[in-house]
Amino acid sequence: MATAKDTAKDTAKDTDSASATADAEAATEASESDQASASAAAAPPESPSISIPAEELSAIEGIFGIDTFFRTETIPYQEGAIFRGNLRGEPEATRVKLSSLLQERLEHKYRLFLVENTEGKPVVVVLPSSVEPAKTTPTQIGLAVVLGLATLATSFETGGILQGFDLLQSPQRWTEAFPIALGLALILGTHELGHRLLARRHDVKLGPPFFIPAWQIGSFGALTRFESLLPNRSVLFDVALAGPAVGGLVSLLMLILGLVLSHPGSLFQIPAEVFQGSVLVGFLARVVLGAALQEPMVDVHPLTIIGWLGLVITALNLMPAGQLDGGRIVQAIYGRKTAGRTTVITLIVLALVSIMNPLALYWAALILLLQRTLERPSLNDLTEPDDARAALGLLALFLMLATLLPLTPSLAGRLGIGAG
Repeated sequence: MATAKDTAKDTAKDTDSASATADAEAATEASESDQASASAAAAPPESPSISIPAEELSAIEGIFGIDTFFRTETIPYQEGAIFRGNLRGEPEATRVKLSSLLQERLEHKYRLFLVENTEGKPVVVVLPSSVEPAKTTPTQIGLAVVLGLATLATSFETGGILQGFDLLQSPQRWTEAFPIALGLALILGTHELGHRLLARRHDVKLGPPFFIPAWQIGSFGALTRFESLLPNRSVLFDVALAGPAVGGLVSLLMLILGLVLSHPGSLFQIPAEVFQGSVLVGFLARVVLGAALQEPMVDVHPLTIIGWLGLVITALNLMPAGQLDGGRIVQAIYGRKTAGRTTVITLIVLALVSIMNPLALYWAALILLLQRTLERPSLNDLTEPDDARAALGLLALFLMLATLLPLTPSLAGRLGIGAG
């Protein structure tokens, strides 16, 4: 069978021969030389050749069959090739069988992906094993440590600001800020622990967390890279959801416990209207505190504030954009096209909200600079997560909205929040 590489070689030989003839004629007749040059300029460019050696390409093409993937076309792609055709079996079983045949023929030299092309049709992509995600460098580990310390500092500063003092100007009062800093550290730590427990369960490697410090809320959470390829979209979903599920649950429990422990004389005294800032927190506060929310000021336990901050951090990371947890969840459930659209929509919404809230502008800038790109495709990027995972993903997105969206004035009035 003739390959694309053989064709390219033959074309190159023909071109060399034509050039030699033109040079010989140019030595005797200038006019003929001009005509030859014009013809060469008008000739169409050669098709790009496949980087895979012909012998190895033939071995790869031999793994396909009528019971797995019926290959119809081979086209070059980066350092490998894309094989177009018809999928004849269940995606995961087909990928496993083709990968096994590929490994038998060429050992671990290449990786096989089963993905959708731009037309929404299944294709097989084969790339060198060097496509594995890059490992964390010592410099990156050092950066992670520095950002972790900076986040600890901003968590202490947030604890001071919430109590009415600037820790930078009054460092001797660090013990007063310690409980809030500790609570935020617990929430951030359990969030990352959730990611890593599920990653270990699925034999997926994660890089170190790069915590993002924030003066307003202590931290925006952490950026965490995958250091290994994911087998399928269900694994992407599980690892992405685990962090906000654990961190969000801890935050919710802290909030509820703080509301239950709140009493006249509690450490924090805040305007009742503050509880109008979140649908979720407002409803929970109304259930637990009752008529106390009709007073101008409400005394609350510190756990209430810590839990609320934790819910905000969790919700920000559940936004459906790029490589945020929410973006990965949407990509896992609905695919890359939908995830790309929700990323654009999220950035537009944040840009509009930033007119009234500078926190949104800061978060939008971080997403745009650091996390706007989608997660790389998994080895089997065709099989969607099951219905249970899809339902959990929708629940997570709903709770994100319920945390970040404020109560309307009319609804807050009917609930008796800040009406006194």
